[in-house]
Amino acid sequence: MFVVLCLGAGLASGGNPATTEDYRIGEAGRAETMAAEGGLQQRPLERVLITARPGGTLDARADAAARDVADRMRALPEVRSVAAPVRSADGAALRVDVTLHGAELDGKKHVAPLLARTAAVQAAYPDLLVEETGGPSIGEGIDQLRGDDLARTELIALPVTLVTLLLVFASIAMALVPLVLALSSIVAAVGLSMLAAHVFPDAGVGTNVILLIGLAVGVDYTLFYLKREREERARAAGRLSTRQLVDLASATSGRAVVLSGLAVIVSSATLYLADDVIFSSIATGAIVVTLAAVVSSLTVLPALLVKLGERSERRAARAGARTRRARTGGGRITAAVLRPVTRRPAATLAVSVLALLALAAPVLALNLTDMGRETHSRAIGAMRTFDRLNAAFPELRATHQVVVRAEPGRAAEVAGALRDLAGRVRADPLFAGTAGIRTSADHRISVLDLAVAHHSGTPAARDSLRRLRVDLVPATVGTLPGVDSAVSGDVARATDYPAHQKRKLPLIIGALLLVTFGMTVWAFRSVVLGLVGVALNLLSAGASLGVLVLTFQGEWAEGLLAFESTGSIGSRVPLFLFVILFGLSMDYQVFVISRIREAALRGVPTRQAVVEGIRGSAGVVTSAAVVMVTVFASFAALHLIEMKQIGFVLAVAVLLDAFVIRLVVLPALMLLLGEANWWPSRGVRAAGAPVGALPVTVG
Repeated sequence: MFVVLCLGAGLASGGNPATTEDYRIGEAGRAETMAAEGGLQQRPLERVLITARPGGTLDARADAAARDVADRMRALPEVRSVAAPVRSADGAALRVDVTLHGAELDGKKHVAPLLARTAAVQAAYPDLLVEETGGPSIGEGIDQLRGDDLARTELIALPVTLVTLLLVFASIAMALVPLVLALSSIVAAVGLSMLAAHVFPDAGVGTNVILLIGLAVGVDYTLFYLKREREERARAAGRLSTRQLVDLASATSGRAVVLSGLAVIVSSATLYLADDVIFSSIATGAIVVTLAAVVSSLTVLPALLVKLGERSERRAARAGARTRRARTGGGRITAAVLRPVTRRPAATLAVSVLALLALAAPVLALNLTDMGRETHSRAIGAMRTFDRLNAAFPELRATHQVVVRAEPGRAAEVAGALRDLAGRVRADPLFAGTAGIRTSADHRISVLDLAVAHHSGTPAARDSLRRLRVDLVPATVGTLPGVDSAVSGDVARATDYPAHQKRKLPLIIGALLLVTFGMTVWAFRSVVLGLVGVALNLLSAGASLGVLVLTFQGEWAEGLLAFESTGSIGSRVPLFLFVILFGLSMDYQVFVISRIREAALRGVPTRQAVVEGIRGSAGVVTSAAVVMVTVFASFAALHLIEMKQIGFVLAVAVLLDAFVIRLVVLPALMLLLGEANWWPSRGVRAAGAPVGALPVTVG
């Protein structure tokens, strides 16, 4: 009923997709706002490219095809205007520019009729190559590719997750429980996200995040419960009923689930500090799916465990079976890993930390860029046409837009300054030499369009933007008093967005550190453990980011992971990594330290409690990590480079966090700290015996 109500409420309210205005950031965003005031904002634009077939020449039939394209496009209600055909400098290509009605982001919703018209012209002129590309058709192709990729990842992640759970529980019913609850949480979160979108507009990535995080935390929280219920059942040896066993699991693992869920929610909420619609959408998706997973873990899951447990007891009673005492300690692998940790904690800690710092070293060469249109997969047909269009018309690769706002009576003065600016860039090799001035109907807004013969993410394009903003605009338009000006365009967008993320990164990381510290201190009443949590999360995130830089900024892994290196990392990836990893790693932190604290409260010395807690939680942590890595690694197979980087770095982060941080670094550090782990809390320290009172043995 909860799932149905959430989904029904979401569908009834409808979504609220982000608009073009929601994406405006920095000076580029300010320029676009000014341009929109005069109706001169960027509009969805498609370009039809006409070239000869291999071995052929562009003759009069190409002109006829161009006229045919123009006539067919003008007849469409979606089309705002059609420009006159333009021939390339070498005469080998012809293009027709088609502008659509509506906002720039809405173009992909209305591009299908245009693509159909282009296909019809292609059929009428088979001896020519008639293709269409542009922001709308590329956007539509990206959405289709993303949908196909996600469907494929689901086909990979779900079966592997099920197999992993079967190996953990050796029971089909128990293996299905985590999947069912995770998927139901995802469905409920989709409905909740549609409601939340009316406060935080959906940038189109919310569903992806819900799937990514929902499967991970849903399975995690269920594993915490299931493994604990099984341990208590084995320990009770038939002396307790199923309801009592589930009560025990709820009082222990249930508390860990609540703490973990709160940590993920609060960590995700720090993304709102980015002041960016995409990160707000990511935060909303992560929060609602985690909330749904926690609710299901506290309500449906215990009830389901009681039903399944009672059914199992009845079957065992009918069969006269004896209760099998399960092994509750860690396995042989855990014992082997812990042996050097307990014998030489200082040496183990030093070696592991140095290794993680070595992995983090490539972060010093981190190059953040906005993954612009030119980085999209060439599996999209419109992208292949995009390449051919830019080869034939290099002046279309990128643009600058100098936007000026002034009183209507100064329109002529502004136009003169803009013509002066255009004259100065005409001979500059950083620019393509073509320019055009547009003025609003009320003469308040003027826009100078400058072509750049370099893709927006290249150093040459950024140099042209820097020259424009620092030298050319101040020397021309900037000399006019009382005039407001700003520079936007492809290059400005690709430059201002990563700069905005870099400015926000310290703020968000600082907030994350405070959240991690505060949540740990609140959960365990220990300042020392709060500091340990902060240090370990930084170490894990740094090492993961270093591996990402080493892999994706170079070319050595291109064939292995099927990508073409851009020499950079997507500007959104580090923020996404830090926030999601800090939240998810708290799952492991809370669960592991909770087990250690339980032992210490029973009077077990801290050193012995550390070993018991690690051994008791290792199975859950490693099982959950395998599931998470499977989910995240499946995203690394996506065609979109930024999604590939996100999937890869999260998979690496979970591996390092579960198998190095929680099994090696954390126990070594806690063994060295001893009773100081619990400072300033007195209850745990008083409950335990003096350090060294009992020998520590493994295996």
